[in-house]
Amino acid sequence: MRIKPQLTKKSTGRYFYLPSVIIISVLVFFPMLQALMMSFQTGSPVDMQFSGLSNYIRMLSDATFKKAALNTSLYLLVQVPVMILLSMVISVLLNQKNLKFRSFFRIAIFLPCITSLVSYSLIMKSLFMESGLVNTILLNSHLISEPIMWLTHPVWAKVLIILSITWRWTGYNMIFFLSGLQNIDPSIYEAADIDGTTEWQKFFRITVPMLKPIILFTTITSTIGTLQLFDEVVNITNGGPANATMTLSQYIYNLSYKFTPNFGYAAAISFVIVIAIVLLTMIQMRLGGDRDD
Repeated sequence: MRIKPQLTKKSTGRYFYLPSVIIISVLVFFPMLQALMMSFQTGSPVDMQFSGLSNYIRMLSDATFKKAALNTSLYLLVQVPVMILLSMVISVLLNQKNLKFRSFFRIAIFLPCITSLVSYSLIMKSLFMESGLVNTILLNSHLISEPIMWLTHPVWAKVLIILSITWRWTGYNMIFFLSGLQNIDPSIYEAADIDGTTEWQKFFRITVPMLKPIILFTTITSTIGTLQLFDEVVNITNGGPANATMTLSQYIYNLSYKFTPNFGYAAAISFVIVIAIVLLTMIQMRLGGDRDD
């Protein structure tokens, strides 16, 4: 007699998660499957025909795709490590109990990540233009003799993109590190002080190992976000000069809406991003996961 209520509860519970499963399947998994099928097709949007691996083979000789892939990889390799390290250091500094105005500094550093992507991109573009505030300050400080072409020079344009996304997302990752630091038992640091441990030793031998799960999480999420980078590039440099800052996401957008629509090739490139995200996540999980498992 006691088994029936349990069975009833289990069957009733299915009605609560079933709508979510249906909605996610219709809005996420079905479009993903449809995009995968489209990546093996070519032709106009109204007359798509199966073409096998032609779209993927085309990437091997596509100079624009190679340039966008190289730019995206550069942003990933340079910006993500710098941002993670910067977030960790700032969180350690803002976690000091004797620091005054801690709340103010935390809010100030976190605010950029809740601003509009378009708004902050346009502000960065205005600040770093040839006659912008940044060049004016550098010229008046006699650090440079002529304005830096942040928006039109291939190298400096990449630097500007890296600076922009680092400025915006450092505060976001800082919050995760702060929450991790506040969960570390203070007695561990007190014992280290008794043993005469320096601040650097405490950071590398206590703080970093204890923040290992947070480091892994922020690295994975930052990797995914960087591989999908779009808004900053479009609004600051528009992929220029001469595709010097173009990312894979912008190239997908151009193939779909800016150039003659080629949804099949765009879908194929999008799955290159998916594969890259899966592989890099697996590598990071392997390197940063618990080896005792």
